[in-house]
Amino acid sequence: MSVVEKPDPGGEPDAGHAHGSWTVRVRDAAVGALPPEKLLPDGQPTYVASWIYVFGVASIASLVVIIGSGTILALKGPAWWHDTGVGHFFNSIHLWAVELFFFVMVVHLWGKYWMAAWRGGRTRVWVTGAIIFLVAVPTALTGYVSQQNFDSQWISTQSKDALNSVGVGAFFNVTNFGQMYSWHVLLLPVAVVALVAAHVLLVRTHGVVPPFELEKRLAPAGAQAGAGEAGGAGAAGEVAGAGAAGDWARAERAAGGGGAA
Repeated sequence: MSVVEKPDPGGEPDAGHAHGSWTVRVRDAAVGALPPEKLLPDGQPTYVASWIYVFGVASIASLVVIIGSGTILALKGPAWWHDTGVGHFFNSIHLWAVELFFFVMVVHLWGKYWMAAWRGGRTRVWVTGAIIFLVAVPTALTGYVSQQNFDSQWISTQSKDALNSVGVGAFFNVTNFGQMYSWHVLLLPVAVVALVAAHVLLVRTHGVVPPFELEKRLAPAGAQAGAGEAGGAGAAGEVAGAGAAGDWARAERAAGGGGAA
């Protein structure tokens, strides 16, 4: 049995660093891109306490419930979720988790849109969030047509005409249960989870976007307004003074004329 000797910490660098091992390069690149203090921080800025960030966390929480309930439904099959009380319960949990996921995700997306979340080199953070929404839409559609009931039949027949009109019906046949089931339980969920993981890692890398610095922007405007008010008051004072001086001069002329008369 061969024995591998550990390198001396105070000696020469190991062979991996000396010869540029690909595992060492991958590890160094990963640590450089996601250092532990960013990946698992122990503190956050005060503005992260805003409610708008709660909707992002709620999106992830509802996605976890979707995956858990969907896994149980996929293992048990259509007969279980249609004919048993427990199956109805898990089917309802899955449905309402999807509804909550879309609701909180849309609120989160619009909130970050109005906050201009792409500022400070965070374009990829915003783009991945928008792509998650776009991928989640066909994921929900394939779930509707995979219910194996009259609702799914009606939805599939109505959506088939729309998909055929844009030319995707040849390889995305919504009336094919096996194909839609594969898209819904495997391909699209994997894409959504991968995008969510990339989104979270990008947020950790670039940090949460700070709010607009309104105080600094309003300060120059306030200073200009104050200067304008001060200038206006000064001008008014000068005009008033000039008017008073004119009145005094007219009074003196009138008094002199009356004495002469």
